[in-house]
Amino acid sequence: MSSFSSWIKERGIGEIEVLIPDLNGVVRGKVFPAQKFLQSERDGSLRIPSSIYLLTVTGEYADEADEAISTQDPDVVMRPDFDTICVAPGYKTPTAFVYADTFHTDGEPYDIAPRYVLRRVMKLYEEAGLRPVVAPELEFYLTQVNTDPDLPLAPPAGRSGRSETSPQPYGLEAITEYEDLIETIYEHAEAASLHLDTMIHESGTAQLEINFNHGDPVHVSDQVLVFKRIVRQVALKHGVYATFMAKPMENQPGSAMHLHVSVVDAKKGINLFGVERGDTSDGNTDMFRHFVGGIQKYLGECAPLFAPNVNSFRRMRPDFSAPINLQWGYDNRSCGLRVPISQPENRRIENRLPGADANPYLAIAAVLACGYIGIRDKVAPAEMVQGSAYKWARTLPRTLRDGLDRFRKCDPVIELLGPHFCNAFQQIKDHELGNFEGVISSWERDHLLLKV
Repeated sequence: MSSFSSWIKERGIGEIEVLIPDLNGVVRGKVFPAQKFLQSERDGSLRIPSSIYLLTVTGEYADEADEAISTQDPDVVMRPDFDTICVAPGYKTPTAFVYADTFHTDGEPYDIAPRYVLRRVMKLYEEAGLRPVVAPELEFYLTQVNTDPDLPLAPPAGRSGRSETSPQPYGLEAITEYEDLIETIYEHAEAASLHLDTMIHESGTAQLEINFNHGDPVHVSDQVLVFKRIVRQVALKHGVYATFMAKPMENQPGSAMHLHVSVVDAKKGINLFGVERGDTSDGNTDMFRHFVGGIQKYLGECAPLFAPNVNSFRRMRPDFSAPINLQWGYDNRSCGLRVPISQPENRRIENRLPGADANPYLAIAAVLACGYIGIRDKVAPAEMVQGSAYKWARTLPRTLRDGLDRFRKCDPVIELLGPHFCNAFQQIKDHELGNFEGVISSWERDHLLLKV
């Protein structure tokens, strides 16, 4: 508590936003006056209804996911994680963000909370003397303000007064069209102590990508959600939208959250994926190969954890630089698992499957769980792909329905993530899918209304 109190006093913080990521990665929580927050933290009265974890993306409750919640909706206790406290930039009243973990009143962790699910998987690595390291690459679009969901999105005008009409990957002139907005993003990110690396212009019109530095999976996931919140707010102040939808526009590439993953020795800090090429034919360790093998065997079976929405599956098309299978290869972006060229000490796997819309805690938990099973069971990977992986069969689900059906049968991953969490997640996604399937689209009205 003394740490909270002194940090808040030194910065003149007036309000605290206590952040709780739900199962969709939507940030929920409460806003407290600073002194109220300190008092509540002191006496353990920071609480929130447990039902926030059963909210669908449409704002409804999937009550069937948990009988205790649906009948009683008891509170869970919020315990702020001081390591996550940071300045909330752009507020009139000096404000801070802080993440909180949730617990039952008896002190047991709430086991469907995404931060807990990720920590549950990381504990397995810790017990094995291992430490996973992750670095996301997060893509997003800037668009014109769109207040009518029946109208398609369009790129905004840049400082030249014109909108992009063609692909501009890595275009320096293109990215400077949004220089004022980008500068504000960087200023706010620095104020919030986010560990950002490089920003580039991606292939889509007004599509940007930000790289995060390598770090602890939970800490990195926290930063991803704070970054999303900052970017959306900055964009609105500049008169545009920022969206992390996986596939926001029909004829443009989707937005991904590529995950660079490695495993190091917890005591020595040595990367356990790479060795000197003279020691093996390819410089890869057995642990590297088994990690790849585990991902290849199981990750396709739990696709909703990295492609959680109906829209997510529209991104995974070969014509738009997105994977359709779990092949792996060196410096090969057609593969779901790309191994960047690097020195042994920097050997890592770039997992190109997750969309920008994925909950980072759950996407990373899924990847690490599958990799852990591969290491534990010594699962051999398939042969490395030479050439285009798009020529190989599609092994990823084509729809959310297919993905959910396969996930229900993936017992090894369900066991590691927790059956209670997996059931709640599946029920939420079933609820959302049923809601979506009741919507009549413009395509149906256009092509079926007067023809059939």
